[in-house]
Amino acid sequence: MGDFMTIVSRMTALTAVLLASAAFPAAAEPVFNRIASFAVADNLPEGDARKAPTSAEIITASEDGNTLVYSDSPGKRIGLIDITDAKAPKAAGVVAFDGEPTSVTVAGAKALVAVNTRESFVKPSGFLAVVDLASKKVDATCDLGGQPDSVAVNKDRTLAAIAIENERDEEVNDGKIPQMPAGDLVILSLKDGVADCGSLKRVTLTGLAEIAGEDPEPEFVAFNGKDEIALTLQENNHIVIIDGKTATVKTHFSAGAVDLKNIDAKRNGAIAFKDEQPARKREPDAVKWLDDNRIVVANEGDYEGGSRGFTIFDTTGKVLYEAGATFEHAVAAIGHYPEKRSSAKGVEPEGLEAAKFGDDNLFFLLAERASIVGVYKDTGAEPELLQLLPSGISPEGAVAIPARNLLATANEVDLGEDGGARSHVMIYERGEGEAAYPQIRSVGKDGLPIGFGALSGLATVADKPGFLRAVSDSVFSSQPTIFTIDATQKPALITEALAITRDGAPAQKLDIEGIANDGDGGFWLVSEGNSDKLYSHAILHANKKGEIKKEIALPEALRAGETRFGFEGITVVGEGDDQTLWMAVQREWKDDEKGFAKLVSYNLKSEEWGAVRYPLEKAGDGWVGLSEISVNGDYAYIIERDNLIGQAAKLKKIYRVALSELKPAALGGELPVVKKEEVRDLMPDLKALSGYVVDKVEGFTVDAAGNGYVITDNDGVDDSSGETLFFSIGAINAM
Repeated sequence: MGDFMTIVSRMTALTAVLLASAAFPAAAEPVFNRIASFAVADNLPEGDARKAPTSAEIITASEDGNTLVYSDSPGKRIGLIDITDAKAPKAAGVVAFDGEPTSVTVAGAKALVAVNTRESFVKPSGFLAVVDLASKKVDATCDLGGQPDSVAVNKDRTLAAIAIENERDEEVNDGKIPQMPAGDLVILSLKDGVADCGSLKRVTLTGLAEIAGEDPEPEFVAFNGKDEIALTLQENNHIVIIDGKTATVKTHFSAGAVDLKNIDAKRNGAIAFKDEQPARKREPDAVKWLDDNRIVVANEGDYEGGSRGFTIFDTTGKVLYEAGATFEHAVAAIGHYPEKRSSAKGVEPEGLEAAKFGDDNLFFLLAERASIVGVYKDTGAEPELLQLLPSGISPEGAVAIPARNLLATANEVDLGEDGGARSHVMIYERGEGEAAYPQIRSVGKDGLPIGFGALSGLATVADKPGFLRAVSDSVFSSQPTIFTIDATQKPALITEALAITRDGAPAQKLDIEGIANDGDGGFWLVSEGNSDKLYSHAILHANKKGEIKKEIALPEALRAGETRFGFEGITVVGEGDDQTLWMAVQREWKDDEKGFAKLVSYNLKSEEWGAVRYPLEKAGDGWVGLSEISVNGDYAYIIERDNLIGQAAKLKKIYRVALSELKPAALGGELPVVKKEEVRDLMPDLKALSGYVVDKVEGFTVDAAGNGYVITDNDGVDDSSGETLFFSIGAINAM
């Protein structure tokens, strides 16, 4: 117990250091930055075939490091990517199978692919395919006698180990085990990358685990330098160490449990690290060797547990380090915490990779639900968190290529059918310089991060150059917040979080999409309504304490034509007693001519409403709408964007309208059309981090020094990569 408490004490100290720092890596240290993204669909033929669901799950690399190979289970294929020029990856084709590839690795010039061909959960089957990488032909197959999951080879490429999971049916008995048949481990001899099917040895794993010992479900497998195999039994909460040469169990031990503290265990539209989960089972997923005597496991969990972090064990099962909630806290500090997963397994660490880069022994922790890769330095004691890298949606596997200073991740989720991001492989390079991501993060308060996400509007802080306000939208419905941003730091820092309250409690049924200063220390806010959810579009006035003191409902002349795509920004024109609020309506309402959205005005003194018409660009395959309005000098600056993502995205721009054009007419009559002028195409800015183009450019303002700032909405990491882009576009008056 004394050793464990020492670990917890050190863990808490590490968290405090991370939350207090403005950047993860020291400036002189080499860092990873993303240099390219490859959409898996680009490996498919043009036309309708490219629209089919894809996935990149487990990923490996050829021995020369010039080709990536990934498993694509939905497509029943593996895909190849030519990364001879890592900054410009090219499609290199696919190899199809009669079954679902679950894992892939490389031995010499061959790829070893584990393929699931089960007839049903109770009749599992599968084979190991040997694929020649040059010809993309299947040279041989070995029947595995069960449903395979992970596959790995030893250092000298003479042995292959395949975890035969024989996974359970989650529809039976609520997914509880035991569910027969039991899984086991298969070991095969290799020669020049080709498996000798006749050498197959089976390692029986029954009777080892305390939890459903009669039904082991092996998950992940890895070799060390002594040909020992570490194998996780995720559902059984167990780890087994096997002699690969003799195919015998050397040691085995329970993965144990963790007393989690300072976590968010409630899905309630708020991030609050106030909960505890005593005796939370680790249920390890991926495993990697840090050396011949230590392993690190990702504790994703499955149906009962999941401790949200990672653990380092020695081969006897002694806990050498327990991450607890520290990884989640670091993730939350950069806006990637998936609040909708709070009641489940949080960020869900799932994948792992480990490799030596230069003099540094590194391991990489992949968080499925946070879409983040944690880069850790193995110190032999407490690992050091160096960076958090942005990945695509749900990183499943990673491969390090130290000889080329490269790392690649495979991201399994494909949302193409719903107009979202496709599955991607992302490539990172290590070198001297500064980390490009995150571009914004939060400071710590009392040792815990300020949680944030879904930032939807910006406003300046008067007389403080480089300081801004931001608001979060309905993703955090129980925690509407005004954030203070210090953009003089790099990355920018969220330093304060001011709750938006009504009658002393967090205001409810709000979807805050815009913020403006009232000139007296308080704020004007707009909330986008949705009549289907029984709340209305509204203008809110909050004082400097965040207390809502006034609510202005829409007049009947506006409500008659409303849709759920309402006010997306608010700004103030004029001073003193002569102030008019201007709001941008996101899309056409029922009474609008197609291709025109309203800019709506409300005079605070006369309480008169009016509007003008704003001409939208052509929509293409999606729709085009407005996301922000912000006045600076003699112009109102407006974000106009399509709702498309990745390669489909075409329009993400800032326009401006002269204030002299904003001459509102009465509602219900003919509205004048304003003239607009393009200020900046944001597409190059959105591509600057070498990811795919995000759809929701939501906030823009000009600070007290005249510099423009842009922010994107990450949807609270719900069907999103979680990336929040925050950047300056320079002096606005010079444009």
